[in-house]
Amino acid sequence: MEMIIGGLLIFLARVVNVSMGTVRTLLGMRGQKRWATAIGFVESLIFILAISRVLQDVGNLWNVLGYCGGFAAGTWVGLVIEEKLALGYAVVRATSRDDGRKIALALREAGYGVTEMVGEGLAGRVHVVTTVVRRRDIPAIMALVSQVDEAAFVTVDDANRVYRGHLRAAQRT
Repeated sequence: MEMIIGGLLIFLARVVNVSMGTVRTLLGMRGQKRWATAIGFVESLIFILAISRVLQDVGNLWNVLGYCGGFAAGTWVGLVIEEKLALGYAVVRATSRDDGRKIALALREAGYGVTEMVGEGLAGRVHVVTTVVRRRDIPAIMALVSQVDEAAFVTVDDANRVYRGHLRAAQRT
C-alpha cells in the first residue's frame, strides 16, 4: 500500500510540476518574464523532489507509472489552465462577401477597434474586417460575427505583442 501511495504522490507532484511548466512557457512567450521566472523556480523544486523519489527505487513500478502518468496529465492540466486564463491578445479576421461593413459596425458598436479592407477572393470581391482583442473576448467576437454573417470566414491568430491602437477596455463581470 505504501508503494501505491508513493506512486500517487509522485503523480500529483508531476501534474503540478508539468502544468506549471506549461503555464511558465506560455507566460514567457507573452513577455511575462517575472512570473515565468518565479514559476520556474517552484517548478524545478517540485521536479527535483519527484525525480529523487523515483530514483531512490527505480524498480518500483508505481513510482515510474506515477512519474510518467503525472507528466501526461500535467501537460493536459497546464493547457486547460492556460486556456481558462486566456492571457494575451489575438488577431481576429472576418472575411465576408456581403456583410463586412455590417460586421465592422457591430464590432465598433461593441467597443472594438476595427480595420476594414477590400480584397479579391475566389468568387470575387470580399470585405476583410480585422480586430485585435483579448483572447478571453474571442467567444464574444465569434458570436457577434456569426450573428451578422453566419457564412463569414473567420481566422484567429495569436498576437505576440501589441503596441498602440484601440483596444476595448476590460469589462467587469
